[in-house]
Amino acid sequence: MTVSFRQPLPLLDNDVLRTFVAIAETGSFSMAAETVFRTPSAVSMQIKKLEEQLGAALFLRDARSVRLTAGGETLLTYARRILALSNEAVSRFRMPDLQGVVRLGATDYIGERFMPGILRRFAETYPSIMVDLTVDSSNALRKRLQEQRLDLTLVNCTPGGAEPEGEAIFREQLVWAGAKCGTAYLREPLPVSIWEDGCCWRAEALTQLEKIKRPYRIAYLSAHTMAQRAAVVADLAVAPLPNSYLTDEMVALGSRHSLPELGSFEVRLLLSDNKSEIIQAVADSVRYAFGEMHPNMAAA
Repeated sequence: MTVSFRQPLPLLDNDVLRTFVAIAETGSFSMAAETVFRTPSAVSMQIKKLEEQLGAALFLRDARSVRLTAGGETLLTYARRILALSNEAVSRFRMPDLQGVVRLGATDYIGERFMPGILRRFAETYPSIMVDLTVDSSNALRKRLQEQRLDLTLVNCTPGGAEPEGEAIFREQLVWAGAKCGTAYLREPLPVSIWEDGCCWRAEALTQLEKIKRPYRIAYLSAHTMAQRAAVVADLAVAPLPNSYLTDEMVALGSRHSLPELGSFEVRLLLSDNKSEIIQAVADSVRYAFGEMHPNMAAA
């Protein structure tokens, strides 16, 4: 009997897989290069060698976009599993004591806009630490922290309060959001979309409207920023929202629309009295993520 021997299959390089995943998630070779701290040409070379190794094209590229091929989608599932297992193995040796559950709180705005990316990156660095996220209003999150039902939380605050709480890690400008080519701002009384008492965005908006004596009515009441944004896009109301939260279907309104200028707000990090090592690890990751994602808006 004749036995044919084949050469062993090539091993995939974790660094190359990390670059591949970064391109898939950002949709850009240049943005992925920044993520993995390589030059765009080095990233292109890595992907070229990976495609040669697998004998398959992984991306469809044109002047405006980068998309995964069917083969690329298959590899992405494997790449994420391989990298997760690698991170878990390394952390077992280098951080054997860093494991457990941390209870983190965030407002709806922070939970939707920031938390998915922050928690994904945290899981890659600390795979043995599980983070349970609770999304609620700032006041409810403060209460949960006081009752020791949370280990740390992120809340929205008005800058320069009489008794500043926690640590300011981010600041952003509030604006009046209206529908593009909309007319809600012309109506009398002004229809406003906000949340209940205790929301610093609500307090700022109504205070400024009362200062200029602009009649208003609460036309849309929701704790969810996505719902408020939907009300704005439908031209049912205007709403005080972070400037960076506006979509292409929305515009920032101001004095020429007979609306007062709004101030800024801060995101503050509050920790419980139990400042264990794993809680500090989550807190440090949150601080770093806010500073890295928006260095120009990070609180001083």
